[in-house]
Amino acid sequence: MKMTFESDAQLQAEISLLFSQYAACIDNDRLEKWPEFFVEQCFYKIQSRENHDRKLPISAMECDSKNMLVDRIVSLREANIFAEHMYRHIISIPLILSKSENEIATQTNYLVISTLQSGISHIFSAGRYQDRLVRIDGQLKFVERIVIFDTNSIRTQIVTPI
Repeated sequence: MKMTFESDAQLQAEISLLFSQYAACIDNDRLEKWPEFFVEQCFYKIQSRENHDRKLPISAMECDSKNMLVDRIVSLREANIFAEHMYRHIISIPLILSKSENEIATQTNYLVISTLQSGISHIFSAGRYQDRLVRIDGQLKFVERIVIFDTNSIRTQIVTPI
């Protein structure tokens, strides 16, 4: 599948819109829509920077297909017990690392603020996204999203995608 772009600025705007919609989906608790941002055979991982840099396989969450993403949300809704919270993502402008006829590679910094039912907010996670994107039926989708968190410790378990 060949991808063409009118300009780098148009591509930058399109990627930024995708990332904003992705964050809004999570922040507004529309998690059942989250897997729609990915192709069928995708890869999603949340991993500490230390493990990523050392090429260690341990991660906080890992899914290797869209069906696994769906299962993750079903589990979150039906099986997991956790403190009710809201996320708010703050995302930098994506840096386009490379682009070809078939794929775009990007890196983007993020900050996630978590607010508990009590109204108390704290930094939940800070780090970067490393993404590979493709165009399917005119829309950009994730083939791979690796979330690399800088935060040394996470206050609660990671149940919601970042």
